[in-house]
Amino acid sequence: MKAFSLERTVVADDIDDLDHVNNIKYLYWIQDVAKSHWEELTKKLMNDFHLWIVRSHQIEYKRPARVGDKIMITTYVNRSKGFLSERIVEIFIKKNKQLLVRCKTQWCYINRDTQNPEPIPEYILNLLM
Repeated sequence: MKAFSLERTVVADDIDDLDHVNNIKYLYWIQDVAKSHWEELTKKLMNDFHLWIVRSHQIEYKRPARVGDKIMITTYVNRSKGFLSERIVEIFIKKNKQLLVRCKTQWCYINRDTQNPEPIPEYILNLLM
C-alpha cells in the first residue's frame, strides 16, 4: 500500500459552535487528501482514465482538534476489486500521533461517457497498491 500524507494547521474557520473542528471540515480534508493522492499517483500519466465517485463514507470521530493543532492527514488504498476501491484516511495530531478521525471510503470507478461502473484497469490497480 502506498501511503500519502498532507499536513494542515487548524484555523478559526475550521471550528464549530462546540469549539472544535467541524465534521464537514473533516470530510473536506478526507476528500482533499484522496484527490491529492490520486493526482500524485497519476501526475506522469496522460489523463486517459475514467472517473471516481464516492459510494459511501464510514467516519469515526475519536477526539476533537482545536485551533492551532498541527494535524497529519494520511491516506492509502486498502483494497480494490471490480469497480470498487476502499480508501482509508486517518487524521492525527502531528506531535503525539493521537488519532482524531478514521474514515473508510468506498470509491466507484465509472466510465466518463456512460457514467456506469467500469472495472478498474490493471495499471490503475498497480498504481494504487
